[in-house]
Amino acid sequence: MDDIMPLMTRATEQTAGLVHTVRQDQLGLPTPCAKFDVKGLINHLEWVADLFESLGNQGDRIEQEPYVGDFPERAERTLATWSRPEAWEGTSPAMGLPMATLAHMYLVDMVAHGWDLAKATGQEYSPDPEAVSVALHFTGQMAEMGRQRGAFGPAVDVPNHAPPFDRLLGIIGRDPAWTP
Repeated sequence: MDDIMPLMTRATEQTAGLVHTVRQDQLGLPTPCAKFDVKGLINHLEWVADLFESLGNQGDRIEQEPYVGDFPERAERTLATWSRPEAWEGTSPAMGLPMATLAHMYLVDMVAHGWDLAKATGQEYSPDPEAVSVALHFTGQMAEMGRQRGAFGPAVDVPNHAPPFDRLLGIIGRDPAWTP
């Protein structure tokens, strides 16, 4: 908990900051995450926050609700849940995975979807290098399971000498060179 919680917090705050600056006229723009336009991506982030808040409380896997536009507030609740030591104990009854694995999944979501949102809306994005390193290591181990569960798309070829963030994007199915 002590090493990843600060990374989760920084990645969440960075993504929430990006969400705050999205304009109404940008909600229909495409994103690098082919499943979502900007509004759909923010709605997905709202669901991710609710889901990981529930999971951090040993709760159920929840369904996505319609878009509200309150991701930053939901994300604060998620971080408050995961700041409790008991959130990290054992295995999630809903997901069948260790709680630390779920925390890593949340980190990957925040880092990757922050980039998706920034690219789609023309914002600057420089993820925390330590968060990228942790997320890259985790996705390298979990990529196949992530694809089977629909969390990651097909891998995009990225050279081994590419920057770590570009390699992370490739593993999860994003093209680092994506443009709208």
